[in-house]
Amino acid sequence: MSQAVSLHFDASLALCEEKNAIKDAFSRAAATYDQSAAFQRRVGHELMSLLPDWQEKTVLDLGCGTGYFSEQIAKHGAQVIALDLSEQMLEHARARCGDALQYVSGDAESLPFADNSVDVVFTSLALQWCNDLSVPLQEMKRVVRPGGTILFSTLLDGSLYELKQAWSQVDSRQHVNTFLTLKQVNLALAQAGSANHHLECQTLIERYPSALALMKDLKGIGATHLSEGREAGLVGKRTFIQLENTYREFQLEDGFVPATYQVCFGAINND
Repeated sequence: MSQAVSLHFDASLALCEEKNAIKDAFSRAAATYDQSAAFQRRVGHELMSLLPDWQEKTVLDLGCGTGYFSEQIAKHGAQVIALDLSEQMLEHARARCGDALQYVSGDAESLPFADNSVDVVFTSLALQWCNDLSVPLQEMKRVVRPGGTILFSTLLDGSLYELKQAWSQVDSRQHVNTFLTLKQVNLALAQAGSANHHLECQTLIERYPSALALMKDLKGIGATHLSEGREAGLVGKRTFIQLENTYREFQLEDGFVPATYQVCFGAINND
């Protein structure tokens, strides 16, 4: 085996292992996801509002999770295909939505659908788990019919900066994932050939009674996998006390602490 082939094989294996780790993290969280997903609901409803008419459209809900937005979109008269990397998430989606929807286990970077097969792709807070944003964007453009729409939301650099700053005063390890900058999102759109698009960036703040409550929500939705391949929550009681104390530097007047997110909302017209 040549060195070039070996390096390619090693990289592919590492990506496969990371994808499996992400899948496992969300699978473990399937039963707790709905109790911890207030922020995800907030973002998804905002994203849904970008398309005024869902009636009689074939919609792919990419990264559907437990099917909350699959159900919401179906209530607006659409035919919904619910896709997720995690079979456990799909089981919860089926329990929520019943047999009126189609359920598919699949990967955003290699969608198991024919070209020009859906009218709309809706994907909220799922794309940040992809290694290269341009790849799922290309896949979504491929499966959406000409004249169709791609709606996506993803986290941007600066999200959870309070948590990142608090951890930096506790130890030198990475505890918070890094996210793309807006410039990198625009570059991925250009690489995917998505010229006709609109982006809107918002700063959204969630309030928590404690840093521990925030960490529990992140664990509850499965957002525990770090890009370096480690799990983000395995620390001792003393470390959590340190974290709580440092996070209190950001305490609001009402005693709650903020978790700030930078969110990119995107709408692509598939010409």
